[in-house]
Amino acid sequence: MLKILFYLAQEYYWPSLKPVYDAFATNEEIELFINIDKNSKRYFKIFLVSQRGKIEKKFVDQGYQVTREEKGFDAVFCGAQIKNPHRFGDALLCNVDHGPGIKTLRYRHFLKQPDTQYICFLEGPYRVEKFKKYGLDKIEKIYDVGLPKLDVFFNGHFDKDELVKKYNLDPAKKTILYAPSYKPTSIFMIGEQICRLAEQYNVIVKLHPYSWNGKYAPHSQHELFEKLQTRFPYMRLVAESSHDIMPYMFVADTMISDGSSVINEFLSLGRCGIIVDLEDDALKHSDGQPLLEDRSSDWLKDSFVHISDAEQLQDAIEQALNPSPARKKNIEKDKNYIFSFTDGNAAVRVKEKTLELLNRR
Repeated sequence: MLKILFYLAQEYYWPSLKPVYDAFATNEEIELFINIDKNSKRYFKIFLVSQRGKIEKKFVDQGYQVTREEKGFDAVFCGAQIKNPHRFGDALLCNVDHGPGIKTLRYRHFLKQPDTQYICFLEGPYRVEKFKKYGLDKIEKIYDVGLPKLDVFFNGHFDKDELVKKYNLDPAKKTILYAPSYKPTSIFMIGEQICRLAEQYNVIVKLHPYSWNGKYAPHSQHELFEKLQTRFPYMRLVAESSHDIMPYMFVADTMISDGSSVINEFLSLGRCGIIVDLEDDALKHSDGQPLLEDRSSDWLKDSFVHISDAEQLQDAIEQALNPSPARKKNIEKDKNYIFSFTDGNAAVRVKEKTLELLNRR
């Protein structure tokens, strides 16, 4: 019997890996396990406290088989590169990344492990080009299969009318989702203006998990919206405990973000989003290398609406909700460049390729 492990360095990777887990779960001859790392949260701006036990209990209560074992598995699925990957022995290391964004972090991390080979499942031509640009196709095995995380958009998993009722949205109003990154972020640039829109639209704010836990971003990011919620009660701030952004994207008529990978995921729906342009040249890693692979001001510039300050927000929303024929055409073009498949079967392709590779060993 094959044994496959799903390693969650961060709990929020789970929506990216769950479709693959579910695809394997249909095979009774495969035993599935979940391994959860520390998932630390910062308290009092000083102390990092592991949330592992709480998260493990949540998964156990849902019927998953949780383990802290690291060896003895045929394959290990991860949502990002693994620190100290040798601890998983000779298992096939399978990367289904948690977000198809334009940050350089994914490439940088893989390049730091030149002696470790991952099976990288990529979402389309754009990502394949970038892996080849960095020479990662010479280190890893890459397969263009689509993005499993998006399967729920296209396999009938969601019903928009049901989500409108579930989230207590006004069906007579358009729905706007604001989902900023934690770094770089537009939170302090347009946060209050976003909340003011709640008088005209259904406004949902979904923060990145790091905006809540204080480890990689200040607590002031979530504190701002908690304060604003008292002034704008119709603004819906998604709870810290809710990591899955997919239903919120599905119900949204347009979406606003910055350097976050979710802007690409929203593109897969064929809808028009809004990108907040930040100072690209000022966005650097600690070693001086660019934080973004592509300039935010250039990214999807012909398909999505771009703004550089809060004053442009209202007009941008009107454009995004009523895209021109030319913009619609560009949305379709960019979608096909970023995603090879939007058919709801990416996870099945991952499963089939993984089993093929395991059978060759």
